[in-house]
Amino acid sequence: MRAIRGLWRWRHNPLRRTSDLVEAWVALVALLLILVAAPVIGSLVGGVAQDALQRVAKDQQAARHPVTATVVRKLDRSPLDTDPETTSGRDLRSRVLADWTAPDGTARQGAALAALTSPHHGDHFRIWTDAHGRIVARPLDSATATTHAVLAGFGAALLTAGAVEGGRRMIVWRMVRRRYARWDQAWDKAGPDWGRTGTGS
Repeated sequence: MRAIRGLWRWRHNPLRRTSDLVEAWVALVALLLILVAAPVIGSLVGGVAQDALQRVAKDQQAARHPVTATVVRKLDRSPLDTDPETTSGRDLRSRVLADWTAPDGTARQGAALAALTSPHHGDHFRIWTDAHGRIVARPLDSATATTHAVLAGFGAALLTAGAVEGGRRMIVWRMVRRRYARWDQAWDKAGPDWGRTGTGS
């Protein structure tokens, strides 16, 4: 962005090339796009993501139900797992065989992940099920949906800024290559003995 600082200086400078002025204007336009367009696009993407994720959260909260399950026994060689929705990765879960009653009143039994470090027969824990009693993931909550939407908007703004800066660099690179090509043509026209012109050699 050094070219922006030199934009005013280049206005009436006799050494100014057209490409110098164009490069400075390209840098200025890129800066304005980064400062204006990137936040606007980030805000739009974040708003769309917020609406979509809040609808998903509302649908999941309506379709999923918390149910109390009872441990029948711990399953052998059960891998420890973490719940991705908890704030701490230390909330270890054990794989157990459990009984529970579905929201429709039917009795169910199956493997489940219990938030118990050492589960015993008769221990209770909470699971989430659909209306038929099948175990499902915890529903998305409103705060998590908002966090994901903010991250989506921030990511979109960063991608926009990166794309603008990448475009600016590509334009400047092409201008520099064209400038070097013109210099090569000028050197070819001058010939190999340009420094000895008029010396009689």
